[in-house]
Amino acid sequence: MPAGSTLQTIAPSQVLRGDGIWQDAIASIAALGRRPLLLGRSSATAALRAGLMADLRHAGLEPQPAELCHDCCEEDLQPLARHASSRPSPCDAVLAVGGGKVLDAGKLLADRLGLPCITVPTSAATCAGWTALANLYTPSGAFRGDVALGHCPDLLIFDHALVRQAPPATLASGIADAMAKWYEASVSSGSNCDGMVQQAVQMARVLRDQLLLDGPAALSDTSCDAWVRVAEACALTAGLIGGIGGARCRTVAAHAVHNGLTQLEASHGHLHGAKVGFGILVQLRLEEQLGGNRLAAQARRQLIPLFRQLSLPVSLDDLGLGQASLQELQQVCNFACQPGSDLHHLPFAVAPIDLLGALVSTTATYQVSA
Repeated sequence: MPAGSTLQTIAPSQVLRGDGIWQDAIASIAALGRRPLLLGRSSATAALRAGLMADLRHAGLEPQPAELCHDCCEEDLQPLARHASSRPSPCDAVLAVGGGKVLDAGKLLADRLGLPCITVPTSAATCAGWTALANLYTPSGAFRGDVALGHCPDLLIFDHALVRQAPPATLASGIADAMAKWYEASVSSGSNCDGMVQQAVQMARVLRDQLLLDGPAALSDTSCDAWVRVAEACALTAGLIGGIGGARCRTVAAHAVHNGLTQLEASHGHLHGAKVGFGILVQLRLEEQLGGNRLAAQARRQLIPLFRQLSLPVSLDDLGLGQASLQELQQVCNFACQPGSDLHHLPFAVAPIDLLGALVSTTATYQVSA
């Protein structure tokens, strides 16, 4: 690679999207592998996966079912790798069907085994089906770190009919997660003069505006055009922005707050994007308090009514942490502020005590418990 050039993993090799596109995608799956490991987790999608399995078998493929026991964690990945490689008929592709953690696990497993990767999101809660990144957790659901992968999936199948079956809360979560692209990328890119980074940041701004406009309508009616625009924006466009912007168009405090919150079991009942959305509000509070950014306060006031309309958390109480002890919140802040955290992409220093102040003052007064 020439000096000064940058290797970027921008997009999946092939993206198929549309209502009922799964049936058309089977030929593309067969071209990548005849014996795919079909990975899932949630009991809520078990019947859906069984239907996809039957479709593959009807087409002459030999899918091998497998399930995660936890989130995307080493304790699951290692036995899955042994299962996929078992003789005499090892799997020749990984087909991950589910939400973000299943898709991350499938990508990471395929990367380690050197197999083609196929992602089939069953919700629009994240852009995990697109990206060349995977988040690792502990078996109990606490964030450990992220892993950069060699390439994006070989095939992404975004079937509207499958995604429409997901609970509305998953789309609300996806809206918050996708909106974070603007609030984080616009800060982390700084004065970067790279044209692709600048274009990615502007795409993130347009994405935010579209979600502000279409988000409520999409949640109220899954059959409307706004739903298609929002679902694809959350699951596809958000991933494209990260691919184009690359490492210089990064997550910042919103995702760092999410990572910290996962250290507390009480937050595990809330989806990834819901915690990221709360993290956006916290980041804006930090920008207001420490960065002197008056526009941050205005942005926060704009987002809070929308988040409430979408039933997204806007306070610790909404996250089930209204009665968390000071020690527990300090644990969140210490993790989010540890060396190497994305939070430090902010253009000013943030200490755990600063983050604690932002956490408890985002929307309401926090009552400290012993």
